[in-house]
Amino acid sequence: MNVPSDLGEFLKSRRAGLRPEEVGLTPLPTRRRVSGLRREELAMLSGVSVTHYTRLEQGRAAGASDSVLTAIARTLRLTEDETAHLRALARPSRRTTPSRPEHASASVRQLLSAMPGVPALALDRRNDILAWNTPGHALLAPHLPTDAPETPATRPNLTRMLFLDPAYRALHRDWPTEATLAVASLRQVAAHHPHDQRLTDLVGQLTIRSDEFTTLWKRHPVRTCTSGEKHLDHPTAGPMDLTFETLTLPSPSGQRLITYTAEAGSASERALRDLTQPPATEHRLIPRSAER
Repeated sequence: MNVPSDLGEFLKSRRAGLRPEEVGLTPLPTRRRVSGLRREELAMLSGVSVTHYTRLEQGRAAGASDSVLTAIARTLRLTEDETAHLRALARPSRRTTPSRPEHASASVRQLLSAMPGVPALALDRRNDILAWNTPGHALLAPHLPTDAPETPATRPNLTRMLFLDPAYRALHRDWPTEATLAVASLRQVAAHHPHDQRLTDLVGQLTIRSDEFTTLWKRHPVRTCTSGEKHLDHPTAGPMDLTFETLTLPSPSGQRLITYTAEAGSASERALRDLTQPPATEHRLIPRSAER
């Protein structure tokens, strides 16, 4: 990831989204050449010098204090997630991330298997699927081989699938919202792991192959998404409104579990149950006389 460039792009995108009237400035009658706040306006409102702020937009964040970043975040009306993102971009980690493939531990696989009625999967921070249980596979990717996560070089990735896999894309009834959330989450991960080559490769591949991804990536959305709703249209089970929860595993690599459930007594719960629990095999008693 090009952290200096990302910092500048993020600040410019948020500056362009604020009109002078929104922050108490009266626009001059002359024609403005920028759609949002000018650099000097933002600097003035934040109480920093134009030179200092310009360095930040140029990616030269060395020496930026907490008070300066806080003042800029307040002026730009950044959310909590966006403020944390600004700090991560201004003070990038120097840690190099190992490029070797990750794997789900035996205990994680055991946990997935112990939830036969709950679709669940294990992901790494890049959204590579490390493992899934049978309901998770049936819900999200029945068109893929069951053992697809077992081959690191070709294992499925939820973000890649959302933009490049027609079957997975069609699963989401509100694809634009899902796509924005996926990019917003990926932006956060990229800021905290700027030297992750596999993550850089994923972003590069999506940028080349998807104009929709490129457009969203340039908008620089940022949001933590650990729980919420999924509105799906399953090819065999039909429409479902599910709740997902993300459980972070005690691992420095950032692995996590995602589970999907439905409201008790709802049509979605019945559809999910029919999908994940195959009908019991009918057992017919055989008369002892017939056994002889």
